[in-house]
Amino acid sequence: MLYFCPTCANLLIVEESSQRCVSYKIYPKLKALDDVLGGAAAWKNVDSTDEPCPKCSHPRAYFMQVQTRSADEPMTLFYKCCAPTCGHRWKE
Repeated sequence: MLYFCPTCANLLIVEESSQRCVSYKIYPKLKALDDVLGGAAAWKNVDSTDEPCPKCSHPRAYFMQVQTRSADEPMTLFYKCCAPTCGHRWKE
């Protein structure tokens, strides 16, 4: 028999023959950040700026602003390195 706890994500397996209980956690698979922001098409028509990449030190990066919080808080800046071999992404 299988029992699933909705509050702590534990899955309990009870073997009826021995009445032994085994439990373990199941973690949900999180979506990639790029999928949430619109996928690869979201970076198609963005501008670039003089922002050095923290990974490869390339002097330019693509950027876009997204309102991720409530309207009274500032927008979040997302960057993507312009170097074709790097493509590192970070946010400010």
